[in-house]
Amino acid sequence: MKVISYNLRKHRAAGELAHLVERHGADVLCLQEADTSDLPEVISGLRLADSTQRNRLGLAVYYRENTYRAVDVRALALKKSLHDRVLKPAEERLLGVRLHDIDEGRELIVASFHAAPLTALNSLRRHQIRTALTELQSLGDGIPALMVGDYNYPVFKEHLGQKVREQGYELNLSDSRTYTRYRFFRGHYDFATSVGFEIDRVRTLPQGLSDHLPILVTARPAAGIRRTVDAPQAEAS
Repeated sequence: MKVISYNLRKHRAAGELAHLVERHGADVLCLQEADTSDLPEVISGLRLADSTQRNRLGLAVYYRENTYRAVDVRALALKKSLHDRVLKPAEERLLGVRLHDIDEGRELIVASFHAAPLTALNSLRRHQIRTALTELQSLGDGIPALMVGDYNYPVFKEHLGQKVREQGYELNLSDSRTYTRYRFFRGHYDFATSVGFEIDRVRTLPQGLSDHLPILVTARPAAGIRRTVDAPQAEAS
């Protein structure tokens, strides 16, 4: 399973998505800072599962429709920073999708996440991350879950990794930094957090029009994860 996560920088990099999906053979595409009113229903064989509706710049998740079927979708507002209260750029900071793998007969959860900006404290972002990981379980307890996105957490990542592991998840960084716009803030911002998955690699892709570089996560459900025979039809978020 190949998952691309990309912060589009106020939708500026939206024109790159078809090329990214085709070049890297992505099965799932998770977006942040997307103009959700301007997103197509299909991008190079990937179907839009859903997008957030209450954000000025929102989240979206696409999936390969000949491989997966969307079962359930959930968007969630998280604890607000002062930046959120004043400028209101993001009401919903988590978008989770439960997918049914048609060939393998199993289900999994993928989510796009966007933490509060650097003007907020790391403690607030940790609260958002902790809440997001907890809420993903409401889409299916015991199902493999992968949350990717812009965590806005360039320093003290070891402490964050410890907190994530306390919830039973693993935190994976990409092989090189993912944010380059400002000299003093360059570093790893875009992560993958998972449970029930074996992460083979997290790769930083070449920079485009965004100040974030996209990441490509190659993952597979861990051995021994329970399988399902069938799945219900998709529900409205």
